[in-house]
This record gives sequence, C-alpha cells and structure tokens, in this order.
Amino acid sequence: MTHEKRRLWLRAGSALVIASGALIGLGAHPATAELARLIADLLFWPLDGVQTGNAEETRLLAAIGGGVMIGWGLMLWQLAGEGMNRAPELSRRLIILSVLGWFLTDSAGSLAAGAPLNVLGNLVFLALFLVPLRTAPRVATA
Repeated sequence: MTHEKRRLWLRAGSALVIASGALIGLGAHPATAELARLIADLLFWPLDGVQTGNAEETRLLAAIGGGVMIGWGLMLWQLAGEGMNRAPELSRRLIILSVLGWFLTDSAGSLAAGAPLNVLGNLVFLALFLVPLRTAPRVATA
C-alpha cells in the first residue's frame, strides 16, 4: 500500500470514528436521540423498541462517550495525516495501541452488556485501521 493510500484509508477510519461519536453524542438529548436509539435497539437484537435511551444516566454516558470518540477521532485524523508524514513509525504504534485498547474494552463491554452484534461492527473499525498499518509505513517522497 502506498503512503498516500494508507493515509486516505486511515483518514476514512478517523472520519467514521468522528461521525460515530457525533451520532452517540446526539443521543444525549431526547430531541436528537432517535438514530442513536435505533442503532442501540438494533445492536440489542431483535429490533423491538425496548431500548429507549431515556434514562438520565444513559444520556450522560452518550454525551461523554460521544465526546471521547470525537476527540479520539480528531487525534487519529492528525496522526493519519501530519503524523504519518513526520513520524510514520511513531504514528503507526500510537494508532495501533489506541485502536486495540478501544477494541478490547468496547468488545468485552458489549459482550458483558448482551450486545454481541456490536463486536461485529467493532471488527469493521478495527480493520479500517489495522489493514493499512499491517506493514511498516514509509515516509512519502516529494
């Protein structure tokens, strides 16, 4: 994979993390929570309307989780761009470490919460970051 393709792939993954964070964050307010509620209902299959997201603590955790995901996605975006140009090996290690830490925590928590379908979605995120980083990055030549 070329340096530019790697950066593009990683930036696409970063944008997906940011968008997911925004979606989760929207779950914090009842007026904007419907899509987040629908996704939660889907992940706790079957689609039955049981997950409402209406509890105050659920909305608070949506705000916190969404904010953390947006912040993490912005960091990944920078590492995938400027970071890969200036310090490709360091950026590679930082991305891999943060993605694996997220994947293990999120997936174990999803299983414990009874939402194994979320692990399948997590595998897509994991692939978006690990596939382009499977080989040592090379500094772009200009």
